[in-house]
Amino acid sequence: MFETVLIANRGEIALRVLRACKELGVRTAVVYSAADVDSPAVRLADQAVRIGPASSRRSYLNAAAIVEAARQVGAQAVHPGYGFLSEDADFAEICADNGLTFIGPPPAVMTALADKSSARALMSRAGLPLSPGSVAPVPTAAAAAEVAEAVGYPVIVKAAAGGGGRGMTVVRTPGELRRAYARTRAAAQAAFGDDRVYVERYLTEARHVEVQVLCDAHGNGVHLGTRDCSVQRRHQKLVEEAPAPALPAAVLDTIAETALRGALQVGFVGAGTLEFLVDTEEKFHFLEINCRIQVEHPVTEMVTGIDLVHEQLHIAAGVPLRWRQEEIRLHGVAVECRVNTEDPGRDFAPTPGRLERFTPPGGPFTRVDTHASAGYLVGPWYDSLLAKVIVWAPDRELALNRLERALDEFDVAGPGVHTTIPFVRRVLDDAAFRKGRYTTGLVDRLLAKPTDQPTATPAPRTAPAADPDATHRRTR
Repeated sequence: MFETVLIANRGEIALRVLRACKELGVRTAVVYSAADVDSPAVRLADQAVRIGPASSRRSYLNAAAIVEAARQVGAQAVHPGYGFLSEDADFAEICADNGLTFIGPPPAVMTALADKSSARALMSRAGLPLSPGSVAPVPTAAAAAEVAEAVGYPVIVKAAAGGGGRGMTVVRTPGELRRAYARTRAAAQAAFGDDRVYVERYLTEARHVEVQVLCDAHGNGVHLGTRDCSVQRRHQKLVEEAPAPALPAAVLDTIAETALRGALQVGFVGAGTLEFLVDTEEKFHFLEINCRIQVEHPVTEMVTGIDLVHEQLHIAAGVPLRWRQEEIRLHGVAVECRVNTEDPGRDFAPTPGRLERFTPPGGPFTRVDTHASAGYLVGPWYDSLLAKVIVWAPDRELALNRLERALDEFDVAGPGVHTTIPFVRRVLDDAAFRKGRYTTGLVDRLLAKPTDQPTATPAPRTAPAADPDATHRRTR
């Protein structure tokens, strides 16, 4: 195992990785920006190195500064968390060139998989089913129109280098395509420095199901079951659960086994997630593979009892996989909701501000991953994720009831600060969601319905005295 690991991230994921390292007896070092000088990760790490101002481009996306920090603290490995540089193959290669182990797949594998069109081609050759559409990028609007006519509308235009729900445009009629194609290419160039796009059939009534895999450098791999991530706004997730509900066990097993086969055939190493769309006929289609720990990884940990960050560290250190597939057992149901500082009433616009109150829930089988506290300043510089509330129960009904109870306990407030808690409550009250028969269209359907609920987080029933605290995404 490594002596020292540098954590190249911030917020709740930096704290999550730091705790895992300490549990394994590994010294920790974190990098931080000027905005995060008072963060709990900085306070708890064995060493902390300031690498720049609040701007992520000059701090958490500054590869040279991060490598220099690793040298200063004598780290042998770098854990990138999620977002920022976590799926940047160039950064992984820079780490290797400087004698640092990047905790993730090899750079060549990341290069192939970070490009969505390349990943589609690789997975198609590995036998994974794809959504109808182009495998290679489409170079012109005319070529995009030919693909769209062949597969049928609606279609979705996607950035080949995209991620985190960005670089995607749904096109419902031929008249919209040319403009959407140009807009998506321009957005992709601005966000990722790469304007290539591809086109595939857009499934309007589909489930978003993903599979967690662990693969070592010795050719071994296991899958840890499925997660459902269909509750999304702007292609970004709000509620996740494991295992995926209301699908036959045979279908879930086939998806998981297919995902693992694909990961092993492309030489994947580390903790990864393969994402699929499942249509109304229960046929599944490969979407993409994520070469990092996912925001929603806790639900898998809760139903398997396996610490995924521990496994990442062991795999990166060259240890053969410590699990065999027959040893993986799923127990009960886990559900996670993301608490973002956003206003659902204004298209989920970020609402930065200082938190005057912050009391997360507790109780049996309730986990809260957060870096915030009373007095914390939610700044405008980073992703709006404030906390993740994760619950476990023997069955889904109790898990949902437990999550409702936990959200009722969550007290967070500050001038101008809104959260997604009231909207998540609407999701949990939805009849289709309660039955497990929801699709990626759930959020749009709820937003289209009038509601008398306030978008701000309501005050607690007995107000206490005030006690004035990616997803970052990869940028290539």
